[in-house]
Amino acid sequence: MVEVKNLTMRYGARVLFENINLKLDRGKRYGLIGANGAGKSTFLKILSGDLEPTSGEVTVENALKVGTLEQNQYAFEEFTLKDAVLYGNKRLYDAVKEKERLYSEGDFEDEKVNERLSELEIICAEEDPMYEYDVAIEKILEDLGFDVSTHENLVKTLKGGDRFKILLAQVLFPKPDVLFLDEPTNNLDLEAIAWLEEKLKKHEGTLVVISHDRHFLNSVVTHILDIDYKKIREFTGNYNDWYIASELIKKQMEIERSKKLKEKEELENFIRRFSANASKAKQATSRQKQLEKLNIEDIQTSSRREPSIVFKQKRAIGNEALEIENISKSYGDLQVLKNLSLKFEKGEKVAIIGANGIGKTTLCKILVDELKPDNGVVKWGATVEYSYFPQDTTDRIKGDETLYEWLENFDRKRDRSEIRSCLGRMLFSGEEQQKSISGISGGEKHRMMISKIMLEEGNFLIFDEPTNHLDLEAIIALGEALRRFEGTVICVSHDRELIDAFANRIIELKPNNEVVDFKGDYEEYLEHIKKG
Repeated sequence: MVEVKNLTMRYGARVLFENINLKLDRGKRYGLIGANGAGKSTFLKILSGDLEPTSGEVTVENALKVGTLEQNQYAFEEFTLKDAVLYGNKRLYDAVKEKERLYSEGDFEDEKVNERLSELEIICAEEDPMYEYDVAIEKILEDLGFDVSTHENLVKTLKGGDRFKILLAQVLFPKPDVLFLDEPTNNLDLEAIAWLEEKLKKHEGTLVVISHDRHFLNSVVTHILDIDYKKIREFTGNYNDWYIASELIKKQMEIERSKKLKEKEELENFIRRFSANASKAKQATSRQKQLEKLNIEDIQTSSRREPSIVFKQKRAIGNEALEIENISKSYGDLQVLKNLSLKFEKGEKVAIIGANGIGKTTLCKILVDELKPDNGVVKWGATVEYSYFPQDTTDRIKGDETLYEWLENFDRKRDRSEIRSCLGRMLFSGEEQQKSISGISGGEKHRMMISKIMLEEGNFLIFDEPTNHLDLEAIIALGEALRRFEGTVICVSHDRELIDAFANRIIELKPNNEVVDFKGDYEEYLEHIKKG
Protein backbone atom coordinates (compact mmCIF):
# COMPACT_ATOMS: atom_id res chain seq x y z
CA MET A 1 0.00 0.00 0.00
CA VAL A 2 2.85 2.39 0.87
CA GLU A 3 6.33 2.04 -0.61
CA VAL A 4 9.48 3.84 0.53
CA LYS A 5 12.37 3.95 -1.96
CA ASN A 6 15.95 5.07 -1.24
CA LEU A 7 14.78 7.55 1.39
CA THR A 8 17.37 9.79 3.04
CA MET A 9 16.82 12.67 5.46
CA ARG A 10 19.55 15.07 6.51
CA TYR A 11 19.61 18.29 8.48
CA GLY A 12 22.89 19.92 7.51
CA ALA A 13 25.67 17.46 8.35
CA ARG A 14 23.38 15.38 10.59
CA VAL A 15 21.90 12.25 9.01
CA LEU A 16 18.66 10.97 10.56
CA PHE A 17 18.35 7.98 8.25
CA GLU A 18 19.60 7.07 4.79
CA ASN A 19 18.77 4.76 1.87
CA ILE A 20 15.60 3.44 3.50
CA ASN A 21 13.61 0.91 1.46
CA LEU A 22 10.35 -0.42 2.92
CA LYS A 23 6.99 -1.77 1.83
CA LEU A 24 4.16 -1.14 4.28
CA ASP A 25 1.43 -3.67 3.58
CA ARG A 26 -2.33 -3.78 3.97
CA GLY A 27 -3.49 -5.44 7.15
CA LYS A 28 -0.28 -4.66 9.05
CA ARG A 29 -0.07 -2.26 11.97
CA TYR A 30 3.40 -0.80 12.47
CA GLY A 31 4.73 0.72 15.68
CA LEU A 32 7.40 3.33 14.86
CA ILE A 33 9.95 3.49 17.69
CA GLY A 34 13.34 5.06 18.37
CA ALA A 35 15.17 7.30 20.80
CA ASN A 36 14.10 10.94 21.20
CA GLY A 37 15.57 12.84 18.27
CA ALA A 38 16.04 9.71 16.13
CA GLY A 39 13.56 11.05 13.55
CA LYS A 40 10.25 9.28 14.27
CA SER A 41 7.97 12.30 13.73
CA THR A 42 10.10 13.40 10.76
CA PHE A 43 9.68 9.99 9.10
CA LEU A 44 5.92 10.01 9.73
CA LYS A 45 5.63 13.50 8.21
CA ILE A 46 7.53 12.29 5.13
CA LEU A 47 5.18 9.29 4.83
CA SER A 48 2.11 11.53 5.02
CA GLY A 49 3.50 14.02 2.50
CA ASP A 50 3.85 16.88 4.99
CA LEU A 51 7.64 16.99 4.64
CA GLU A 52 10.00 16.56 1.69
CA PRO A 53 12.92 14.15 2.22
CA THR A 54 16.47 15.04 1.23
CA SER A 55 16.25 12.30 -1.40
CA GLY A 56 14.13 9.29 -2.27
CA GLU A 57 10.38 8.97 -2.55
CA VAL A 58 7.22 7.67 -0.90
CA THR A 59 4.40 6.29 -3.04
CA VAL A 60 0.88 5.44 -1.91
CA GLU A 61 -1.37 3.23 -4.01
CA ASN A 62 -3.81 5.18 -6.15
CA ALA A 63 -7.29 5.95 -4.80
CA LEU A 64 -6.36 5.15 -1.20
CA LYS A 65 -7.54 7.48 1.57
CA VAL A 66 -4.77 8.66 3.89
CA GLY A 67 -5.56 9.87 7.42
CA THR A 68 -3.10 11.88 9.54
CA LEU A 69 -3.72 12.89 13.14
CA GLU A 70 -3.98 16.69 13.39
CA GLN A 71 -1.69 18.06 16.12
CA ASN A 72 -3.15 21.58 16.50
CA GLN A 73 -5.78 21.33 19.25
CA TYR A 74 -6.96 24.88 18.53
CA ALA A 75 -7.58 24.50 14.77
CA PHE A 76 -11.35 23.91 15.12
CA GLU A 77 -12.32 26.26 17.96
CA GLU A 78 -15.41 27.64 16.20
CA PHE A 79 -16.68 24.25 14.97
CA THR A 80 -19.32 22.22 16.77
CA LEU A 81 -18.07 18.82 17.99
CA LYS A 82 -20.02 17.07 15.21
CA ASP A 83 -18.76 19.41 12.48
CA ALA A 84 -15.15 19.07 13.65
CA VAL A 85 -15.42 15.29 13.31
CA LEU A 86 -17.22 15.55 9.95
CA TYR A 87 -14.35 17.72 8.70
CA GLY A 88 -12.25 14.57 8.75
CA ASN A 89 -13.89 13.86 5.38
CA LYS A 90 -13.36 17.31 3.82
CA ARG A 91 -15.20 16.49 0.58
CA LEU A 92 -18.28 15.29 2.47
CA TYR A 93 -18.09 18.21 4.93
CA ASP A 94 -17.99 20.79 2.11
CA ALA A 95 -20.89 19.12 0.28
CA VAL A 96 -23.05 18.85 3.41
CA LYS A 97 -22.44 22.48 4.41
CA GLU A 98 -23.11 23.83 0.90
CA LYS A 99 -26.24 21.73 0.66
CA GLU A 100 -27.47 23.05 4.03
CA ARG A 101 -26.80 26.63 2.89
CA LEU A 102 -28.63 26.19 -0.43
CA TYR A 103 -31.64 24.57 1.25
CA SER A 104 -31.90 27.47 3.72
CA GLU A 105 -31.04 30.35 1.36
CA GLY A 106 -31.32 29.05 -2.24
CA ASP A 107 -33.82 30.06 -4.90
CA PHE A 108 -35.43 26.81 -5.97
CA GLU A 109 -36.85 28.50 -9.07
CA ASP A 110 -33.26 28.86 -10.25
CA GLU A 111 -32.23 25.89 -12.39
CA LYS A 112 -28.55 26.31 -11.47
CA VAL A 113 -29.38 25.92 -7.77
CA ASN A 114 -31.24 22.67 -8.45
CA GLU A 115 -28.39 21.40 -10.63
CA ARG A 116 -25.90 22.18 -7.91
CA LEU A 117 -28.03 20.42 -5.30
CA SER A 118 -28.10 17.34 -7.54
CA GLU A 119 -24.30 17.45 -7.82
CA LEU A 120 -23.98 17.76 -4.06
CA GLU A 121 -26.32 14.80 -3.50
CA ILE A 122 -24.10 12.69 -5.76
CA ILE A 123 -20.98 13.71 -3.77
CA CYS A 124 -22.73 12.86 -0.48
CA ALA A 125 -23.83 9.48 -1.88
CA GLU A 126 -20.27 8.74 -3.06
CA GLU A 127 -18.72 9.64 0.29
CA ASP A 128 -21.52 8.27 2.49
CA PRO A 129 -23.41 5.57 0.53
CA MET A 130 -25.49 4.45 3.54
CA TYR A 131 -26.38 8.04 4.58
CA GLU A 132 -25.17 7.27 8.07
CA TYR A 133 -22.53 9.93 8.76
CA ASP A 134 -24.67 11.53 11.49
CA VAL A 135 -25.10 8.23 13.33
CA ALA A 136 -21.43 7.28 12.88
CA ILE A 137 -20.24 10.61 14.31
CA GLU A 138 -22.61 10.40 17.27
CA LYS A 139 -21.37 6.86 18.02
CA ILE A 140 -17.68 7.88 17.96
CA LEU A 141 -18.32 10.92 20.16
CA GLU A 142 -20.33 8.91 22.69
CA ASP A 143 -17.66 6.19 22.75
CA LEU A 144 -15.11 8.90 23.61
CA GLY A 145 -17.25 10.11 26.53
CA PHE A 146 -19.16 13.04 24.94
CA ASP A 147 -22.83 12.93 25.87
CA VAL A 148 -25.19 13.44 22.91
CA SER A 149 -26.42 16.68 24.53
CA THR A 150 -22.96 18.23 23.98
CA HIS A 151 -22.48 17.39 20.30
CA GLU A 152 -23.63 20.82 19.09
CA ASN A 153 -21.34 22.62 21.56
CA LEU A 154 -18.31 24.45 20.18
CA VAL A 155 -14.89 22.82 20.41
CA LYS A 156 -13.55 25.91 22.22
CA THR A 157 -15.68 24.98 25.27
CA LEU A 158 -13.58 21.81 25.77
CA LYS A 159 -10.44 21.29 27.84
CA GLY A 160 -7.14 20.21 26.21
CA GLY A 161 -7.55 16.45 26.65
CA ASP A 162 -11.08 16.52 25.25
CA ARG A 163 -9.98 18.68 22.31
CA PHE A 164 -7.45 15.98 21.46
CA LYS A 165 -10.23 13.36 21.52
CA ILE A 166 -12.06 15.39 18.85
CA LEU A 167 -8.95 15.35 16.63
CA LEU A 168 -8.75 11.59 17.12
CA ALA A 169 -12.42 11.16 16.21
CA GLN A 170 -11.84 13.37 13.16
CA VAL A 171 -9.08 11.19 11.70
CA LEU A 172 -10.87 7.89 12.45
CA PHE A 173 -14.34 8.89 11.18
CA PRO A 174 -13.61 8.56 7.41
CA LYS A 175 -12.10 5.09 7.94
CA PRO A 176 -8.93 5.85 5.93
CA ASP A 177 -7.09 3.05 4.18
CA VAL A 178 -3.74 4.33 5.43
CA LEU A 179 -3.50 5.80 8.90
CA PHE A 180 -0.55 7.78 10.34
CA LEU A 181 -0.81 8.55 14.06
CA ASP A 182 1.79 10.49 16.07
CA GLU A 183 1.38 9.93 19.83
CA PRO A 184 -2.39 9.29 19.78
CA THR A 185 -2.50 8.27 23.46
CA ASN A 186 -1.09 11.58 24.76
CA ASN A 187 -3.75 13.44 26.77
CA LEU A 188 -6.12 10.45 26.71
CA ASP A 189 -7.47 8.84 29.86
CA LEU A 190 -7.30 5.08 30.39
CA GLU A 191 -10.86 4.48 29.16
CA ALA A 192 -10.24 6.39 25.92
CA ILE A 193 -6.93 4.56 25.36
CA ALA A 194 -8.69 1.20 25.75
CA TRP A 195 -11.36 2.30 23.22
CA LEU A 196 -8.67 3.43 20.76
CA GLU A 197 -6.83 0.12 21.06
CA GLU A 198 -9.95 -1.82 20.10
CA LYS A 199 -10.69 0.58 17.23
CA LEU A 200 -7.19 0.29 15.77
CA LYS A 201 -7.06 -3.50 16.11
CA LYS A 202 -10.00 -3.59 13.68
CA HIS A 203 -8.25 -1.34 11.13
CA GLU A 204 -8.02 -3.33 7.89
CA GLY A 205 -5.65 -1.05 5.99
CA THR A 206 -2.14 0.10 6.89
CA LEU A 207 -1.35 1.77 10.20
CA VAL A 208 1.87 3.47 11.30
CA VAL A 209 1.77 4.76 14.88
CA ILE A 210 4.31 6.46 17.16
CA SER A 211 3.71 5.85 20.84
CA HIS A 212 5.67 5.83 24.10
CA ASP A 213 2.98 3.65 25.69
CA ARG A 214 4.43 0.14 25.77
CA HIS A 215 1.12 -1.47 26.73
CA PHE A 216 -0.58 0.26 23.79
CA LEU A 217 2.08 -0.94 21.34
CA ASN A 218 1.88 -4.50 22.65
CA SER A 219 -1.89 -4.47 22.27
CA VAL A 220 -2.17 -2.83 18.83
CA VAL A 221 0.80 -3.39 16.55
CA THR A 222 1.72 -6.43 14.47
CA HIS A 223 5.14 -5.09 13.36
CA ILE A 224 7.81 -2.72 14.68
CA LEU A 225 9.75 -0.16 12.63
CA ASP A 226 12.86 0.66 14.65
CA ILE A 227 14.82 3.82 13.82
CA ASP A 228 18.36 3.17 14.96
CA TYR A 229 21.87 3.11 13.47
CA LYS A 230 20.52 5.68 10.92
CA LYS A 231 18.43 2.86 9.48
CA ILE A 232 14.81 1.74 9.84
CA ARG A 233 14.59 -1.96 10.50
CA GLU A 234 11.36 -3.95 10.40
CA PHE A 235 10.57 -6.61 13.01
CA THR A 236 7.58 -8.94 13.08
CA GLY A 237 5.65 -8.83 16.34
CA ASN A 238 4.77 -6.30 19.03
CA TYR A 239 7.03 -4.20 21.26
CA ASN A 240 7.94 -7.03 23.63
CA ASP A 241 8.84 -9.28 20.68
CA TRP A 242 11.05 -6.50 19.28
CA TYR A 243 12.70 -5.92 22.67
CA ILE A 244 13.78 -9.57 22.98
CA ALA A 245 15.11 -9.60 19.40
CA SER A 246 16.89 -6.25 19.76
CA GLU A 247 18.60 -7.29 23.01
CA LEU A 248 19.90 -10.39 21.25
CA ILE A 249 21.16 -8.33 18.28
CA LYS A 250 22.76 -5.80 20.64
CA LYS A 251 24.57 -8.55 22.52
CA GLN A 252 25.82 -10.07 19.25
CA MET A 253 27.07 -6.67 18.08
CA GLU A 254 28.85 -6.05 21.39
CA ILE A 255 30.59 -9.43 21.08
CA GLU A 256 31.55 -8.69 17.46
CA ARG A 257 32.83 -5.22 18.36
CA SER A 258 34.88 -6.58 21.31
CA LYS A 259 36.30 -9.28 19.05
CA LYS A 260 37.37 -6.73 16.42
CA LEU A 261 38.84 -4.37 19.00
CA LYS A 262 40.92 -7.22 20.43
CA GLU A 263 42.07 -8.21 16.93
CA LYS A 264 42.94 -4.56 16.19
CA GLU A 265 45.03 -4.32 19.37
CA GLU A 266 46.92 -7.54 18.54
CA LEU A 267 47.66 -6.36 14.99
CA GLU A 268 48.86 -2.96 16.20
CA ASN A 269 51.16 -4.62 18.75
CA PHE A 270 52.63 -6.92 16.10
CA ILE A 271 53.22 -4.04 13.66
CA ARG A 272 54.82 -1.94 16.39
CA ARG A 273 57.20 -4.77 17.43
CA PHE A 274 58.27 -6.02 14.03
CA SER A 275 57.97 -3.20 11.47
CA ALA A 276 61.63 -2.25 12.08
CA ASN A 277 62.80 -5.86 11.83
CA ALA A 278 63.80 -6.69 8.23
CA SER A 279 63.04 -10.41 8.57
CA LYS A 280 59.54 -9.66 9.87
CA ALA A 281 58.81 -6.63 7.64
CA LYS A 282 56.73 -8.66 5.15
CA GLN A 283 54.54 -10.04 7.94
CA ALA A 284 54.17 -6.57 9.45
CA THR A 285 53.01 -5.20 6.07
CA SER A 286 50.50 -8.03 5.79
CA ARG A 287 49.17 -7.24 9.29
CA GLN A 288 48.91 -3.54 8.35
CA LYS A 289 46.65 -4.48 5.41
CA GLN A 290 44.52 -6.62 7.72
CA LEU A 291 44.24 -3.70 10.13
CA GLU A 292 43.07 -1.36 7.38
CA LYS A 293 40.28 -3.81 6.47
CA LEU A 294 38.92 -3.83 10.02
CA ASN A 295 35.95 -1.44 9.88
CA ILE A 296 35.10 -1.20 13.55
CA GLU A 297 33.07 1.96 12.87
CA ASP A 298 30.63 -0.16 10.81
CA ILE A 299 29.57 -1.86 14.04
CA GLN A 300 27.59 1.08 15.34
CA THR A 301 26.40 1.47 18.88
CA SER A 302 22.71 2.10 19.40
CA SER A 303 21.37 5.65 19.53
CA ARG A 304 19.29 4.59 22.53
CA ARG A 305 20.50 5.64 25.93
CA GLU A 306 18.81 4.75 29.19
CA PRO A 307 18.77 7.40 31.91
CA SER A 308 19.92 6.40 35.37
CA ILE A 309 17.10 7.63 37.62
CA VAL A 310 17.65 7.20 41.36
CA PHE A 311 15.47 8.87 44.00
CA LYS A 312 17.06 9.06 47.45
CA GLN A 313 15.62 10.59 50.60
CA LYS A 314 17.65 12.75 53.00
CA ARG A 315 15.67 11.33 55.87
CA ALA A 316 12.88 8.80 56.28
CA ILE A 317 9.28 9.81 56.93
CA GLY A 318 8.10 9.38 60.50
CA ASN A 319 4.85 7.70 61.53
CA GLU A 320 2.62 10.26 59.79
CA ALA A 321 2.87 11.00 56.06
CA LEU A 322 -0.24 12.75 54.69
CA GLU A 323 -3.92 13.01 55.48
CA ILE A 324 -6.60 15.05 53.69
CA GLU A 325 -10.01 15.65 55.24
CA ASN A 326 -13.20 16.73 53.46
CA ILE A 327 -11.43 18.46 50.54
CA SER A 328 -13.82 20.17 48.10
CA LYS A 329 -13.07 22.30 45.04
CA SER A 330 -15.30 23.88 42.42
CA TYR A 331 -14.66 25.94 39.29
CA GLY A 332 -17.80 28.02 38.89
CA ASP A 333 -20.70 25.58 38.63
CA LEU A 334 -18.39 22.59 38.12
CA GLN A 335 -17.50 20.72 41.30
CA VAL A 336 -14.50 18.46 40.71
CA LEU A 337 -13.80 17.38 44.30
CA LYS A 338 -16.37 16.95 47.06
CA ASN A 339 -15.62 16.06 50.68
CA LEU A 340 -12.62 13.92 49.67
CA SER A 341 -10.85 12.26 52.60
CA LEU A 342 -7.76 10.06 52.17
CA LYS A 343 -4.82 8.93 54.25
CA PHE A 344 -1.39 8.10 52.78
CA GLU A 345 1.03 5.94 54.73
CA LYS A 346 4.82 5.79 54.82
CA GLY A 347 6.24 3.78 51.88
CA GLU A 348 3.00 3.61 49.88
CA LYS A 349 3.22 3.88 46.07
CA VAL A 350 -0.10 5.33 44.96
CA ALA A 351 -1.36 5.68 41.38
CA ILE A 352 -4.23 8.14 40.93
CA ILE A 353 -6.30 7.43 37.83
CA GLY A 354 -9.54 8.69 36.32
CA ALA A 355 -11.01 10.44 33.30
CA ASN A 356 -9.68 13.78 32.07
CA GLY A 357 -11.15 16.70 33.98
CA ILE A 358 -12.17 14.57 36.95
CA GLY A 359 -9.94 16.46 39.45
CA LYS A 360 -6.59 14.62 39.56
CA THR A 361 -4.42 17.67 38.79
CA THR A 362 -6.60 19.83 41.04
CA LEU A 363 -5.90 17.41 43.91
CA CYS A 364 -2.13 17.52 43.26
CA LYS A 365 -2.13 21.32 43.23
CA ILE A 366 -4.07 21.42 46.51
CA LEU A 367 -1.57 19.01 48.11
CA VAL A 368 1.39 21.25 47.21
CA ASP A 369 -0.48 24.46 48.14
CA GLU A 370 -0.72 25.82 44.58
CA LEU A 371 -4.51 25.82 44.91
CA LYS A 372 -6.65 26.49 47.96
CA PRO A 373 -9.57 24.11 48.51
CA ASP A 374 -13.05 25.56 49.03
CA ASN A 375 -13.10 23.63 52.28
CA GLY A 376 -11.20 20.85 54.01
CA VAL A 377 -7.64 20.52 55.26
CA VAL A 378 -4.34 19.01 54.13
CA LYS A 379 -2.25 17.58 56.98
CA TRP A 380 1.38 16.84 56.14
CA GLY A 381 3.49 14.82 58.58
CA ALA A 382 6.12 16.86 60.46
CA THR A 383 9.01 14.95 58.83
CA VAL A 384 7.72 15.08 55.24
CA GLU A 385 9.74 16.89 52.56
CA TYR A 386 7.86 16.61 49.28
CA SER A 387 8.96 17.10 45.67
CA TYR A 388 6.49 17.88 42.90
CA PHE A 389 6.47 17.16 39.16
CA PRO A 390 3.69 19.37 37.69
CA GLN A 391 1.74 18.39 34.58
CA ASP A 392 2.64 21.70 32.90
CA THR A 393 6.39 21.20 33.39
CA THR A 394 7.17 22.23 29.79
CA ASP A 395 5.56 25.65 30.41
CA ARG A 396 7.26 26.19 33.77
CA ILE A 397 10.83 25.53 32.70
CA LYS A 398 11.99 28.67 30.91
CA GLY A 399 14.73 31.28 30.98
CA ASP A 400 18.16 31.92 29.50
CA GLU A 401 20.28 30.04 32.05
CA THR A 402 22.28 26.96 31.15
CA LEU A 403 20.92 23.63 32.34
CA TYR A 404 23.22 23.43 35.38
CA GLU A 405 22.57 27.10 36.28
CA TRP A 406 18.82 26.43 36.28
CA LEU A 407 19.32 23.61 38.78
CA GLU A 408 21.71 25.68 40.89
CA ASN A 409 18.94 28.24 41.44
CA PHE A 410 17.11 25.74 43.66
CA ASP A 411 20.07 25.01 45.94
CA ARG A 412 22.96 27.50 45.94
CA LYS A 413 24.93 25.34 48.40
CA ARG A 414 24.87 22.30 46.15
CA ASP A 415 28.25 21.37 44.71
CA ARG A 416 28.33 21.98 40.95
CA SER A 417 29.96 18.59 40.34
CA GLU A 418 26.91 16.89 41.90
CA ILE A 419 24.63 18.85 39.59
CA ARG A 420 26.70 17.96 36.55
CA SER A 421 26.75 14.31 37.59
CA CYS A 422 22.96 14.31 38.00
CA LEU A 423 22.53 15.88 34.56
CA GLY A 424 24.83 13.22 33.14
CA ARG A 425 22.64 10.49 34.59
CA MET A 426 19.71 12.11 32.79
CA LEU A 427 21.63 11.89 29.48
CA PHE A 428 22.85 15.50 29.28
CA SER A 429 26.51 15.21 28.30
CA GLY A 430 29.10 17.81 29.33
CA GLU A 431 28.58 19.92 26.22
CA GLU A 432 24.78 19.67 26.36
CA GLN A 433 24.81 21.06 29.91
CA GLN A 434 25.80 24.41 28.40
CA LYS A 435 22.51 24.61 26.47
CA SER A 436 20.03 27.34 27.31
CA ILE A 437 16.90 26.18 29.10
CA SER A 438 14.81 28.10 26.55
CA GLY A 439 16.13 25.99 23.67
CA ILE A 440 15.47 22.45 24.91
CA SER A 441 12.62 20.14 23.89
CA GLY A 442 9.62 18.99 25.92
CA GLY A 443 11.25 15.63 26.63
CA GLU A 444 14.44 17.34 27.79
CA LYS A 445 12.42 19.63 30.09
CA HIS A 446 10.82 16.57 31.66
CA ARG A 447 14.28 15.07 32.24
CA MET A 448 15.35 18.39 33.79
CA MET A 449 12.44 18.29 36.25
CA ILE A 450 13.34 14.71 37.18
CA SER A 451 16.94 15.91 37.72
CA LYS A 452 15.66 18.62 40.08
CA ILE A 453 13.62 16.04 42.04
CA MET A 454 16.62 13.70 42.33
CA LEU A 455 18.75 16.53 43.73
CA GLU A 456 16.06 17.59 46.24
CA GLU A 457 16.13 14.14 47.90
CA GLY A 458 12.62 14.51 49.26
CA ASN A 459 10.87 11.64 51.01
CA PHE A 460 7.42 12.14 49.43
CA LEU A 461 7.21 12.41 45.62
CA ILE A 462 4.18 13.76 43.74
CA PHE A 463 4.14 13.25 39.96
CA ASP A 464 1.36 14.60 37.72
CA GLU A 465 1.48 13.01 34.25
CA PRO A 466 5.29 12.76 33.98
CA THR A 467 5.42 10.52 30.88
CA ASN A 468 3.84 12.63 28.10
CA HIS A 469 7.19 13.76 26.65
CA LEU A 470 9.41 10.87 27.74
CA ASP A 471 10.60 8.07 25.46
CA LEU A 472 10.07 4.40 26.28
CA GLU A 473 13.51 3.97 27.83
CA ALA A 474 12.99 6.93 30.18
CA ILE A 475 9.48 5.73 31.17
CA ILE A 476 10.83 2.27 32.02
CA ALA A 477 13.66 3.83 34.06
CA LEU A 478 11.18 6.10 35.89
CA GLY A 479 8.93 3.16 36.79
CA GLU A 480 11.90 1.23 38.19
CA ALA A 481 13.11 4.26 40.16
CA LEU A 482 9.68 4.81 41.74
CA ARG A 483 9.45 1.12 42.64
CA ARG A 484 12.86 1.16 44.34
CA PHE A 485 12.31 4.49 46.13
CA GLU A 486 12.03 4.00 49.89
CA GLY A 487 9.74 6.98 50.49
CA THR A 488 6.09 7.58 49.54
CA VAL A 489 4.85 8.24 46.00
CA ILE A 490 1.66 9.71 44.54
CA CYS A 491 1.62 9.58 40.74
CA VAL A 492 -1.16 10.64 38.37
CA SER A 493 -0.77 8.72 35.12
CA HIS A 494 -2.58 7.13 32.18
CA ASP A 495 0.46 5.00 31.31
CA ARG A 496 -0.40 1.45 32.34
CA GLU A 497 3.16 0.15 32.12
CA LEU A 498 4.34 2.87 34.50
CA ILE A 499 1.48 2.16 36.92
CA ASP A 500 2.22 -1.59 36.74
CA ALA A 501 5.89 -0.91 37.51
CA PHE A 502 5.51 0.88 40.84
CA ALA A 503 1.97 1.10 42.29
CA ASN A 504 0.81 -0.89 45.31
CA ARG A 505 -2.35 1.18 45.77
CA ILE A 506 -4.82 2.48 43.16
CA ILE A 507 -7.13 5.44 43.74
CA GLU A 508 -9.64 6.08 40.96
CA LEU A 509 -11.60 9.33 40.89
CA LYS A 510 -14.93 8.71 39.16
CA PRO A 511 -17.90 10.85 38.09
CA ASN A 512 -20.32 12.13 40.73
CA ASN A 513 -17.43 12.44 43.21
CA GLU A 514 -17.20 8.68 43.67
CA VAL A 515 -13.78 7.41 44.81
CA VAL A 516 -12.47 3.84 44.56
CA ASP A 517 -9.54 3.21 46.93
CA PHE A 518 -7.91 -0.18 46.27
CA LYS A 519 -4.90 -1.65 48.11
CA GLY A 520 -3.01 -3.68 45.54
CA ASP A 521 -1.35 -3.37 42.13
CA TYR A 522 -3.03 -2.37 38.88
CA GLU A 523 -3.54 -5.93 37.57
CA GLU A 524 -5.25 -6.87 40.85
CA TYR A 525 -7.37 -3.72 40.57
CA LEU A 526 -8.56 -4.69 37.08
CA GLU A 527 -9.51 -8.13 38.37
CA HIS A 528 -11.35 -6.47 41.27
CA ILE A 529 -13.29 -4.26 38.81
CA LYS A 530 -14.25 -7.27 36.64
CA LYS A 531 -15.67 -9.09 39.64
CA GLY A 532 -17.74 -6.02 40.48
